[in-house]
This record gives sequence, structure tokens and C-alpha cells, in this order.
Amino acid sequence: MLNKEELDLSRIPQHVAIIMDGNGRWAKLRGQERSFGHQAGAETVHIIAEEASKLGIKYLTLYTFSTENWNRPSNEVAALMALLFDSIEEETFMKNNIRFRIIGDLTKLPANVRERLETCVAHTVNNTGMSLVLAISYSSRWEITEATRQIATLIHKGELTPGQIDSNLVSQHLTTSFMPDPDLLIRTGGEVRLSNYLLWQCAYSELYFCDTYWPDFREEELYKAIYDYQKRERRFGKTSEQIS
Repeated sequence: MLNKEELDLSRIPQHVAIIMDGNGRWAKLRGQERSFGHQAGAETVHIIAEEASKLGIKYLTLYTFSTENWNRPSNEVAALMALLFDSIEEETFMKNNIRFRIIGDLTKLPANVRERLETCVAHTVNNTGMSLVLAISYSSRWEITEATRQIATLIHKGELTPGQIDSNLVSQHLTTSFMPDPDLLIRTGGEVRLSNYLLWQCAYSELYFCDTYWPDFREEELYKAIYDYQKRERRFGKTSEQIS
């Protein structure tokens, strides 16, 4: 069993991104509908968000609903949208000084869900603690395509030349421009892939995969991921000698 005291609190990752996978399989093992797993997963979000905030993580970005998820059965999509609406608890954010933010193609969300999310964003804008960022109706290919359109429009208007395009400019036009790239990306549920999530931003992120389904992911599992992260040497293309 790993305790919080075993972590180096001076080396907590600034930005942790999580692919919350395994809700459906968790429910199936219990003979329940997939929606039961999503409800349990929503409870885990609150638990992990509170603990991440206490640890001093500055940004926690959760892959909540991808652009590809719109292709799931309509009843599951409807249940997920209803869960989104019901599971936003401003009280939790205010109590923990957490700022709530969202990224993704929000135009596709039902009007009531979008309004509730945007209201929570507005009400927590002055909170100065951790930012909890939900990636909703999000995918990296969508995001990079949108950034390309924005840059192309600037060139068309004569406000930018192709020679001015660099990686910093692209990053400035991504929906994540307000925060640093993830230091650590965690995927639960046993799958080992990125699933179109923060592909540009995770170029040098440390990746951590675990078999635990998201509804069972608790504080100790988060500690394990951070402990593993702290044992790694982040070189960003340099040699060990250059880093030391």
C-alpha cells in the first residue's frame, strides 16, 4: 500500500491529464447497464479532483466525452448528457477553491447541458486553486483542425504570413492555450493508447497506464501514478548529463 507521505511533495506534476476508461466494463462485471458505471465514474471524479487539489496539482484535465463518443448508442449518449448536467457540483469547487473550465466543441452539446457548464465556469472564475478541466466533445484532430482554420483565416486577412507559423503559434490557437502541457498522462482500464486525446500537448508527457477501471480509481491509485512519475528522468531530448 502506497501512502501520500511517500511522495515528494516538491515534485508534484503541475498538470495531470487522465483518460477515464473502464466505466462500461466495470458495470458489466456487476451485471449492470453501462450508465451505472458512468454514474460511479462521476463519483470518482469528485474524489480525485479533491485529492489532486490537496496535493498541489495546478491543472487536472479529464477526458470526459470525445467527438467519437457521439457515435455511441443514442440512449447511452443521452444518459451521459444527463449525467453531465446532474454531476456538476459547484459546492465542491467552491469548498476546495477549484476553478472549473471546459474544452471541446461545445456547440454539439444540448443547450441545457452547455448552459449549466458555462454557468459553473463563470461562478468559479475567481477561484485561485487547481483548475479542473473537462474535455467534452473533444478530440485532438478536431482541435488541431480548428487551430489550422484560425491560422489560415489570419493569413487570408493578411494579419499573418506562413513564415510566422511555429509551434508556439499553433499552441496559442489550441483550446488548451491557457495552461501548460501535461507533465503526466494517466489512462485507467487497461488499454494502452491515447485515443485522440491531447496529442499535440502530450509530445513530452510521461505516460502511465493501469488496469484499474475508473470507478475503482481512488487516492492510492493516484499516488502510485505520481510516485512512478517521480522516479522518471524527464530529458526533453537532452542527455542525462545535460539534465544533471
